[in-house]
Amino acid sequence: MFKTLKENINSVYERDPAARNAVEVLLCYPGLHAVYFHKISHFLWEHKCRLLARLVSQTGRFFTGIEIHPGAKIGKRFFIDHGMGVVIGETAEIGDDVTIYHGVTLGGTSWKKEKRHPTIEDRVIIGTGAKILGPLTIEHDSKVGANSVVVNAVPAHSTVVGIPAKSAKRDESEVHDNIDLEHNRLFDPAFYEISLLKSKISELENRISELESGGKK
Repeated sequence: MFKTLKENINSVYERDPAARNAVEVLLCYPGLHAVYFHKISHFLWEHKCRLLARLVSQTGRFFTGIEIHPGAKIGKRFFIDHGMGVVIGETAEIGDDVTIYHGVTLGGTSWKKEKRHPTIEDRVIIGTGAKILGPLTIEHDSKVGANSVVVNAVPAHSTVVGIPAKSAKRDESEVHDNIDLEHNRLFDPAFYEISLLKSKISELENRISELESGGKK
């Protein structure tokens, strides 16, 4: 238990430059509190104490502003930065070393009792306000830009942005030595497509001008 707690505290140090000491992290980081509320509620859920599990989960939600269903499966060193407004559904699965920011939803798109929430693989980073909907998979070492809405699977080593989210880049050699989502540097696929259209229109206008000039001669 103490080894796991130490790992979680160290993960906060690695990903949040505002963290100053272990006591501050233990007392003032709702993302860490939510993880431990979930550990208790998930244990109860797995042992068929479903009502008590939900009560523990809702207590954690009240104190942290983070709602994690007891049925969700969460890996090691999971870090929720700030955390307010985070919602993680019942059949969500989260791998190791995942980072998510406030306002993120791992939501479902079905009312059937089946796998209906996302699977987030190892070392994924999900930006502020992103919504990942349905039983899709965000593969390892990928990034989701702030306020993106993801409705399709994301390959490994990808960055996706937009509504609906589209791939901005894919680099299998990329390693997350810096976990920041540098939003000012993220590629905008919609802007790129518009730029291509404008360039093509300009070419066509020039061609029409040339043809009209030739016809007048």
